[in-house]
Amino acid sequence: MSDVVSRAAEILRNHRESIDRLDAVLVFTLAERFKHTQAVGKLKAEHELPPSDPTREARQIERLERLAKEADLDPEFAKKFLAFIISEVIRHHETFQQ
Repeated sequence: MSDVVSRAAEILRNHRESIDRLDAVLVFTLAERFKHTQAVGKLKAEHELPPSDPTREARQIERLERLAKEADLDPEFAKKFLAFIISEVIRHHETFQQ
């Protein structure tokens, strides 16, 4: 293998190691987030509050869109990602209501 190819392989390996670490951070962060949203869902169920809060959800989407722009992340992707998370949270909250 040439020096150029070896160097490219090393750079690729370093990028992949970083990606793997970041994937782990994402998984643990999502797990922590869902622990809190499940606690919120239980609290809402105990107090007969609606499982969704459209006003808060809209604020969160706007906030995430701003953060995405600051982070140089596609805001549309960020909105879709948060919409997916919110739909999962609402589904969990509805389960607690039953």
